[in-house]
Amino acid sequence: MDTLAQNLPVLWGELFFPLLRLLFFMSCSLLLAFFLEAMHWTRFLARFSSPLARFGHMGESAGAAFSLAFFSPASANALLSENYQQGRIGKREVFFSCLFNSSPAFFVHLPSMAALVLSFLGVQGLIYLGITFSAAMLRTFCTAVCGRVLLPAPQKSRLRAEENLSVAKPVATEIWRRFKFRLHKLLLFTAPVYILFFAMQKMGWFEELSNGLAAISQGSFLAFLRPEAVSVVALSLAAELGAALSAGSALILSGGLSVQEITLALLIGNILSTPIRALRHQLPSYAGFYSPRLALQLVLLNQLARALSMAFLTCLYYIASSEF
Repeated sequence: MDTLAQNLPVLWGELFFPLLRLLFFMSCSLLLAFFLEAMHWTRFLARFSSPLARFGHMGESAGAAFSLAFFSPASANALLSENYQQGRIGKREVFFSCLFNSSPAFFVHLPSMAALVLSFLGVQGLIYLGITFSAAMLRTFCTAVCGRVLLPAPQKSRLRAEENLSVAKPVATEIWRRFKFRLHKLLLFTAPVYILFFAMQKMGWFEELSNGLAAISQGSFLAFLRPEAVSVVALSLAAELGAALSAGSALILSGGLSVQEITLALLIGNILSTPIRALRHQLPSYAGFYSPRLALQLVLLNQLARALSMAFLTCLYYIASSEF
């Protein structure tokens, strides 16, 4: 009992409070998605992305989720999952819609990422930010092109006249009914998954995985990098981005590495850390909106597309920087 009492502040700060915060924001995302649907405002949101969504043969739900993802990727996922549960969109369109949201979701994290990168690397960090942004845009446009080929043209949905009179409906009652039905899923799947990954982190599983990937990164396939650059890659895997940026900034100031070498090392570390990022950050939230199997498939597909797009642009950057 004494040990438990001593660990309670740690458990509250590292587990329970972050979990409650995650569940709170996911619940707010669900409520927002239900409200937008009940008021039939998804059509209005879809207008902002309708040209690109129509080109990719994605319907109104994908367009609305795309616009909503600029403000809240979780709300976009909640909207897609609700439309999927209601049978308005199929499983294939859910996959395409999640990939389609790559660029707006990037904008949500851009301010914090830009502040971190620019504080360490200054204006030179714009190269790293530009490549990661270009990768997100590339995923969105490639998804639209693939959707054009693989998805059937969506049929135009027509709202009945009485559906437009949403004020005559008990909107709040309907939203609350649907929210209570979905709330148990958040508690049943998101909380256990989050607690499981917290336990795995405390047991050192993620640290061992990071160290293993860092050891692999020092192998022959990174022989074109100098040892100092490889250490930045290893820091990207074993720690957070801030540690790698700090080391990179020090190496640039000391003249140990060039800006091009540090940028390349950061990009490679970004790619190699994809599996850890997927497990720790995305899977618990996706499991609250979709079935566990579908959540895992969406996370794997998203991270695979992310890694491939980043690898493609990193190769282009390496070739371009080698010529100068």
